[in-house]
Amino acid sequence: MEENVRFEDLQYLSVSLPEDIQKLKWYGDFDRARKVIDLVLKKDIPKPLRRRLELEKWILRRLPLSYIYTEEEALERLEETLKGATREELERLRDEGGAEWIFVNGQVRYKDNFIENLLKTRRELWPRLKDPSKVEDRIRGSRLLDETVSAMKAEGGLAYRMHVRTSLRVEKEAERIGSLIRVHLPVPVEQGQVKHFRLLGTSMEPVRTVPAYAPQRTVCMETRLEPGQEFWVEYEFENHTGYTRLEPGAAEEEKNPKGTPEDLAPYLEEQPPHIRFTPYLKMLTGQVVGDETDPLKKARKIYDYITTHIMYSFVRQYATIDNLPEYMATGLKGDCGIYALLFITMCRIAGIPAGWQSGLYGTPLDIGCHDWAWFYVESYGYLYADGSFGGAAWREGNRERWDFYFGNLDPFRIPLCSGFQQEFTPPRTHLREDPYDNQSGEAEYEDRGLIEGAEYRTEKQMIEIRRIPFCKDPA
Repeated sequence: MEENVRFEDLQYLSVSLPEDIQKLKWYGDFDRARKVIDLVLKKDIPKPLRRRLELEKWILRRLPLSYIYTEEEALERLEETLKGATREELERLRDEGGAEWIFVNGQVRYKDNFIENLLKTRRELWPRLKDPSKVEDRIRGSRLLDETVSAMKAEGGLAYRMHVRTSLRVEKEAERIGSLIRVHLPVPVEQGQVKHFRLLGTSMEPVRTVPAYAPQRTVCMETRLEPGQEFWVEYEFENHTGYTRLEPGAAEEEKNPKGTPEDLAPYLEEQPPHIRFTPYLKMLTGQVVGDETDPLKKARKIYDYITTHIMYSFVRQYATIDNLPEYMATGLKGDCGIYALLFITMCRIAGIPAGWQSGLYGTPLDIGCHDWAWFYVESYGYLYADGSFGGAAWREGNRERWDFYFGNLDPFRIPLCSGFQQEFTPPRTHLREDPYDNQSGEAEYEDRGLIEGAEYRTEKQMIEIRRIPFCKDPA
């Protein structure tokens, strides 16, 4: 039975779980943890604790889904991938945070993509690969970024026209033929880099296409489900991304004083449950920023700390983590979205307006989900920061690219969200699989939401991408 949790219940993630339930959760006895929660829910307890426990039951159903490998199966995967792999190496990688795991009924289970995570973050393993072609796309991707950075500096910016298709299909086992289903598929937010957006087609007449500037813009479709039915949306747009020079020695007249807009006030505030000024994050920000007073230099110190101290790591579903920035700041690992959230939170603590942008990263080589941040400095206006791309450049020893992703972005972004933790329009009836972000799409029946990966799958396709003349302010 799906728990009766709503979008507004997310605030209660900041309520601590009772210790007995925490013990069962992290031992991996999820069934017993749910039983104990049900016992507590029968008592006369405060509303915040009640809603937190109801939310936890929803989380416990999803927490183990992506942890599919036993220790023996994980070792077998590692041996299939690397020459000379050993059990001791697997355990070392786990202890170092390189191989994501949890307990399930007291037994270690490794995440489904832990091998992919190792190949993405540990270049020292590449010479041991049994199949070197596994990293050829990564090498080409790094080369493309270096060429892009050089071109943007030389030309002042780059532009691409992109034609993208996103689709969603319910798994056969989860199909309820004839049942009412509602699907939200994301399309670009028409701000910043996005110019000349056109919706080219949808699989059916939408119930609603959300306005151009909605923080999480979707095409909403609703119908009685048919066997094997595919929901899809196609669109095209231009991405015009300029380059901003931030060298410390830049002449003052090259800057563009703008003042701080009044509507940036919300981007200095907390946004529970994740963007919170916890005691630890305030202490960390104070240590990193020190006595610095210049906003740009403060933001740079935060970026430098995050990109040089945090190891990229695929993580479990965001909705199963209580506080994403603190998860990264204490565990020293996380993926692109958590890089962005930690940067945003620390900037706000330091008095620098900062916010969220996310969507897809699409090149002639690949397309996939990605998140990054923006921040505001009076002398320059709006700037970008991509901690995960910056961290990758740092690990590669590429100083130029590391510097670039503080203040700038490449032109391969497809921004689908301009706000973190924003509800859809029209809103979902049930809590979304990812209540914070939307890059792939969501689906729900009348009585419950569907689980991505287990009950429905999505696909992103770059149909065409081509470079076009860059315009600083295209009409």
